[in-house]
Parts: sequence; structure tokens; C-alpha cells
Amino acid sequence: MLWQLTRRFLREPDKRLLCRFAFSFGWRGMRSVRAFQRRQARGIYFPAFMFISITSLCNLRCQGCWVSVSPANGRQLDLETLDRLIVECKKQGSFFFGLLGGEPLLHPGLFELIGRHRDCYFQLFSNGTTLTESVARTLRSLGNVTPLISIEGIPQVSDERRGGRDVYRRAMAGLEQCRKQRLITGVATSVCQSNFNDLVSDRFVDDLIQRGVLYLWYYIYRPVGPNPSPELCLNEDQILRLRQYMVDLRTRAPIVVVDAYWDQEGRALCPAAVGISHHINPAGDVEPCPVVQFARENVKDGQGLVDLVVQSEFLGRFRDFAARTTRGCVLLDRPDLLRQFLKEQKARDTSGRETAFAELEAMVSRPGHHLPGREIPEKHWVYRFAKKHWFFGFGAYG
Repeated sequence: MLWQLTRRFLREPDKRLLCRFAFSFGWRGMRSVRAFQRRQARGIYFPAFMFISITSLCNLRCQGCWVSVSPANGRQLDLETLDRLIVECKKQGSFFFGLLGGEPLLHPGLFELIGRHRDCYFQLFSNGTTLTESVARTLRSLGNVTPLISIEGIPQVSDERRGGRDVYRRAMAGLEQCRKQRLITGVATSVCQSNFNDLVSDRFVDDLIQRGVLYLWYYIYRPVGPNPSPELCLNEDQILRLRQYMVDLRTRAPIVVVDAYWDQEGRALCPAAVGISHHINPAGDVEPCPVVQFARENVKDGQGLVDLVVQSEFLGRFRDFAARTTRGCVLLDRPDLLRQFLKEQKARDTSGRETAFAELEAMVSRPGHHLPGREIPEKHWVYRFAKKHWFFGFGAYG
């Protein structure tokens, strides 16, 4: 598998893009984690990776999406604010950014932002339906960005999950433009009841490999937002099947398989509890993660981002609360305790809907990835090494 994967990376992407990826994402990414660990040892928490939702505008209406996408209340971070945030992160040794939405390709300053910071690497979370030939050419010209395209199942399921028409074909057309431009492209999928059998399958993975996809990121569906659709949540057996499938797939398929849920021993964890990543929403609110839409700080309040994050009592207490409550996702495992905590912290509803507390109150505990006694360790030495040293753990759970 490792030789086949290496050969794909050497042959399929544009060589200039591959070099940029290896240096900006690989080398600088490792250094960012080391800087994070050194800060953490001094009791200072500033993320190695920052995720920024740059706009709430979107052309789809997905089940379980936490973003309020109505044009009437559309929110967007201006280019000057985004530029300032990235400059401050770079001063802390953080050079990797996930750009989310809504649909980030709808932000008019997106390409200028990426072009201003050629020393950084950006992961663009997109539904792919607006990723045209022109957009793909621009991404290739920029060189320091990887599109991560969301695929939510076969055609009929995709339309139902995404709240649009002909979504699957349009997303695949976007993937094809990426392949033609020899981009380093990934696919993300939120695994749920309606797409489990279609997406957790060799047929799906083999098809992505044929389409030039170099990495695949599996998420577990979370019932959040104005249309939570809790009936789509996975059960415990399905979560274990997904975990086992990923572990096995990593030993035999020439594609990088990403997750953000388990460490090298198969123990559950939460990146926000670790403190290695946090989220800034389109209004500038600094949230623990994208699906926990509550905050006490905003980047437009006049305080520098570093001081704002490092000195945030809310973020610090959230990290401690999340780590003490569960190794998994507190939103799934204990929404009741999360609501109580947020009320005690006098956190603001930052959803833009003014309904996030009511939505949280309506939630009940759902199966998550914290399943003690049923851990499935990584089999492949590369993934074990990478997870141990570059992303997960860092003492959050004792």
C-alpha cells in the first residue's frame, strides 16, 4: 500500500503543488505541532491549526448543517480581518488553515487571501458544485491550497442530504476539474444512516482513487442546526464498523484515510478538548469547534487574536470540561451537561439564528465514538507514528 500511495503522489499531482504540499503542509505542519506542544508545556494554549468559516453563504441546504445560510442573515469575514488573523497565527508558528463556510468559494476575497499568504497552506472545504474549470485553474496557480470536496452518497441520497438538485453529478464534475488540473484533492463525507453502505465500501473508495482523489476524510454525522435530522445518527455497531473499516483500509488502499476522532490506540478524543484546533465563525466569534456555536470572544473586539485565545476563560474551561466529561464528542455524549456548562459560562449563542440553546435543549444523547473497552488500534505503522507524534493526545485526558 505505502509504495502504491507514494507512487500516486509522485505521479498524479503537479510537481510544484506536491513540493508546496510537502513543505508548507508537511514540514511546517510538524513544526506547528511542535510549537503547540512547547506552548502547552508552559500552560499556554494557542492552536496549531485554525479553522475559519469565512462566509455563511451557501447554495445548498444540508441536513444536519449548523450554518444559517439565509441571504437575509448572511455573515462574512472581510478580507482585512482574515488577513490580520492569519498574520497573527503565523507569528505563533501556525501555518495551516481550514477554510469553511457556508461555501467558501462564494467569498469574493478568497483567492486574494490565499495569494497573500503563500507561506501558508489552506484546506478548502467545498461542496464542489461551483468548482469550475476556471476555479480549478486558479487553485493550481496559487499552489498552496487543497480542495476538500464533500460527497454525501449516491445521486438520490446526495440530493436528499444536501437539499439541492443534481448535487452528486455537479460535485463529481468539480472533482474532475481538480483531476485535470492535477491538484492535491480530498473528499470528505459525513457518514450517516442513509449513506453508510454506499460510502463505507471499497467500491466508493476505488472510484475516488480512479478520479484522482488522494485523501479521504470520514466524519460521523452530528444532528445539529435548524434541520438536525437525528434519525440519521449512526448506532454503536455502525461506528465500530466504520472505525474497523478505516483501520483496515489504511493497510491496503493507496489513498490517505483521515479521521479526527481516534488516537493511535483507538481511544476516542476531541481536538477542541486537546486545544490543537479551534474555530472562528463568519461573524468573528471564537468557538471551541464548528458545531459548538457558542462563544464569549470575538476577533473584532479590538484585542489581538493571540491574547484573545490564550486569555480566554471560556475556551480554557471548555477544554477542561470536555476532557473531564467524555473522551468523545460532548455534543453527542452529554448535550445536557454541555447546555448547563454554556449557561454557567454565560456563553453567547453565535449561530446567527438565536435558537442554538433551544436546539441543544432538544438534543438527547446519541452514540458517539467514545466506546470504552471496544478500542480498535491502528494497524499501519505510519498512521500509528503520525497520530502519536503530530496530532492527537497531548495529555488532555491525563
